[in-house]
Amino acid sequence: MGCAFEIPAFNLDARQYKVMLADRPVSPNTGMLTPIERSACLYQLLSAFIRGRCVRLNALNRRPRPARPTKVRPSVSARASLPNENPDNTADDWHPHRSSPNLASERPASVAKETNPSMSRLVVVSNRVAPIQEGEATAGGLAAGVLDALKQKGGLWFGWSGEITATSEAKPSLERTVGPITLFTVDLSRQDYDEYYRGFANDTLWPVLHYQIGLGHFEWQEFDGYRRVNELFAESLTPLVRTDDLIWVHDYHLLCLADGLRARGLTNRIGLFLHTPFPAPGVFMTIPSHADLIRAMCAYDLVGFQTEIDRTAFLDYLLRCAGGVVVDGAVKVFGRVVRTGVYPIGVHVDEVRAQAETPVNRRQATRMRANLMERLILSVDRLDYSKGLRQRFAAFERFLAEYPAQHGLVTFMQIAPPSRSDIETYQRIRRELEGEAGRINGRFAEVDWVPLRYLNRSFPRNVLMPLYAEAQACLVTPLRDGMNLVAKEYVAAQDPEEPGVLILSEFAGAARELDAALLVNPYDEAGMARAMDRALSMALEERQERHQAMLAVMRTNSLERWRDRFEADLRGN
Repeated sequence: MGCAFEIPAFNLDARQYKVMLADRPVSPNTGMLTPIERSACLYQLLSAFIRGRCVRLNALNRRPRPARPTKVRPSVSARASLPNENPDNTADDWHPHRSSPNLASERPASVAKETNPSMSRLVVVSNRVAPIQEGEATAGGLAAGVLDALKQKGGLWFGWSGEITATSEAKPSLERTVGPITLFTVDLSRQDYDEYYRGFANDTLWPVLHYQIGLGHFEWQEFDGYRRVNELFAESLTPLVRTDDLIWVHDYHLLCLADGLRARGLTNRIGLFLHTPFPAPGVFMTIPSHADLIRAMCAYDLVGFQTEIDRTAFLDYLLRCAGGVVVDGAVKVFGRVVRTGVYPIGVHVDEVRAQAETPVNRRQATRMRANLMERLILSVDRLDYSKGLRQRFAAFERFLAEYPAQHGLVTFMQIAPPSRSDIETYQRIRRELEGEAGRINGRFAEVDWVPLRYLNRSFPRNVLMPLYAEAQACLVTPLRDGMNLVAKEYVAAQDPEEPGVLILSEFAGAARELDAALLVNPYDEAGMARAMDRALSMALEERQERHQAMLAVMRTNSLERWRDRFEADLRGN
C-alpha cells in the first residue's frame, strides 16, 4: 500500500460522491444533507417478525426436548475474573449475570435445527454480551440498541462471556434465554485476553480510532491474537447460524469476523456497525496491519458509521488506496461489493425523561443536590483519555480563575467510572485526575464550598437520569467520540419548562445533530470557560429554544430509527 496522505485526507472525486449521496434528502431544519431521512420506519416488517417469533416459540414449547448435558468448565483455580467495572455502557465492559445454571449444549447446531426454516432471525455479535434480567431497565449505549432490536424481533446474541479460562475452545455456552433473546458466549484464554483485548483492540485500535496516535502501541503478535479470537468467534458462531439469518456485528473488536465467517462458507448478509470514530486514512495507516484490516472489513456487506465524516474517511481509503471503484452507490473492492451508510445511534427520549421524573428515582439525586450550591455543572464519562477529562479539569480551573463572581455559587461534579483498570495507561489517567482534583480544590475551595467533586465510581441509570435533570449545565467534551449518548440523555432528561444547557465538543459525533448546544473545542481552555459562564447565565427563553431544537432532532433520529434503518439496508430493502 504505497499511498501517501496529508492528514486529514478527504478529497475524493466529487463525481463519485455525487453518485453515492444522490439519494439523500435535504433536512427541512438545517438545509443540509442528512442520511437519517433516507429510510421510512419498517412497521410492517416489525409486526411480521413479532408474529412469526411468537408462532415459532409456541411450537418449540410444545415439542419435547432431550436432556442437555452440562458443559464441563475449568476449575476455579484455572479461571481468572476481570475487574468488576461498569464504565459508560460500552460493549467491552459488560459482565453477564451467572446466577442461573449454565445450560451448555454439546451440539449448539441443534439450536438452528429446531427453528422454523422460513423464519429469518437476527443474530447479534459483539465483544461482550450484556447482562439481561426480566423487568430491569436496559443499560445505555450499544446495549440499549441491541437489546431493543432483539426484544422486538427475537434472535440470538453471541459474544465473549467475560471469563478467562485455561484454554479457549470453540464451544459456545448457552448462557441464558430471556424472553425472545437467546444468549451464547465463549470464554477466552489468558493469552487471548492479553493479545486480543488488552493488546491490539485497546492498545492499538482504540487510540488510533480516536486520533490518539501517540498512545498507540503495535505488536504483530498481538495482531495475530486479534485475528485468532476473531477466528474463534467465527468457528463458534457458524454452527448456530441458519442460512437465512441476518448477522449484525458491532464495533472495533470484530473487524475481521466476517472474513472468518466467509471462509467457513457462510453467505448470509453480514453487517458491521462501528460505534467508534473511523479516522482519516493517514491516521489509520499508522497501524502496520492496516491493509489486512481493511481487506477483512470488506467481507461485510454493509459497514455503518456514526457520522458522514467517519464514512468519508473509510471510503477515502477504499477508493484511493485499495483500488476500489464506485458502482451503483457502493464500492467494488477485493472482488466484493461493499455498501456503507451513516446511522447515528439515538436514545429512548420518553423513557429517559420518565426515569428522570420518577419520584423513587429522584430521592438520591435530590439528596445529592441538597448538599451542593445553587448551580451544578455535571459530567459523566468512562475514565478514558479520549474523553478529554484532563482538558476539562483545566478549563474548569480557568473558569474559576477568570469568573470569581461564580465562586461559592457553582459546583462541578465529574462522575468517571473506572475502565480497563488493568491497563497502565488508564491507571495513569486515574492518578493524574485525582491529583488535579485535589490541587484545584486546594487552590479555590472555601470552608463551606468545594468547587470540584470527582467521583471515580459508577452509578445506576435510575440515579443518573434524575441527576441529569437537576444539572444547570452538562459538559460533554471528548477529544474524539463516535457519538456520545450522555449528551443525548442529558437533553432528554431535562424539564422542557426549565431546561439546562448542553456544552458539547465539536469532535463528538453528537455535534453533527445537536448543533443547538454550545459547541466548543476541547483543546481551547478559555473557550470552554466562556461557555460555562454563558451556560450558567443564559436566559430561559434561549435555553428553551435550544432544548426544543435538540429534542426535535433526537425524536427524529431515535434509537428505533437507527435500528430499523441499519437492518433494512442490510437486508437490501
